[in-house]
Amino acid sequence: MVPKLTCEFLGTFWLVLGGCGSAVLAAAFPELGIGFAGVALAFGLTVLSGAYAFGPISGGHFNPAVSIGLWAAGRLPAGLVPSYIGAQLAGAIVGAAVLFVIASGAPGFDPGGFATNGYGEYSPGHYSLLAAAVTEGVMTFMFLLVILGVTDQRSSPAFGGVAIGLALTLIHLVSIPVTNTSVNPARSTAPALFVGGAALSQLWLFWLMPVVGALAAGVAWRTILARRAEPAGGRLRAA
Repeated sequence: MVPKLTCEFLGTFWLVLGGCGSAVLAAAFPELGIGFAGVALAFGLTVLSGAYAFGPISGGHFNPAVSIGLWAAGRLPAGLVPSYIGAQLAGAIVGAAVLFVIASGAPGFDPGGFATNGYGEYSPGHYSLLAAAVTEGVMTFMFLLVILGVTDQRSSPAFGGVAIGLALTLIHLVSIPVTNTSVNPARSTAPALFVGGAALSQLWLFWLMPVVGALAAGVAWRTILARRAEPAGGRLRAA
């Protein structure tokens, strides 16, 4: 169990440090030119690299919504879910703490949003609560379906990490203007702890909707999609 939880800690630490770090450090300087696209790619790269580094040991969730969705799909024992979520939250918080120490080393440091998520006036594009809720729920739903699909026994496991990383990149390209992209309660919680205020008061949405989307994906996969035909045809059985 310790190696699994250690990998979940390290993978989530890497996701927050790399993904949020690109937003807080690099995107803060327009002359570097990474913009939303660069931040989206950074998040995708953290998951891609973490999946190959730590996935063989823990499964490479790095996200409470992913663990909950995999449980709903019958892929993760219920007893592991709380421990996985605890390790993910711890890794995210330590990642945000390291990032805060680095960012605060700049002259005139102002944490600003510190890569937090939000809606209304705290949304990058000032999108409404409803728009933010739909975005987070649907994007997490699709993210889990990609994860479940590429880790299915019918898929090629060698390319799973690439597909998952690219999926997260695409999700960020679509949803950064709406919510600054969560689809991951641990990623949302850690920066919010350092910012406080509205980041904490709006945090409920970035737990609720990713979990709802993940549960819906897990149930959909288990009841509809995780079925395959027998070689002889005709009869279906669960994959």
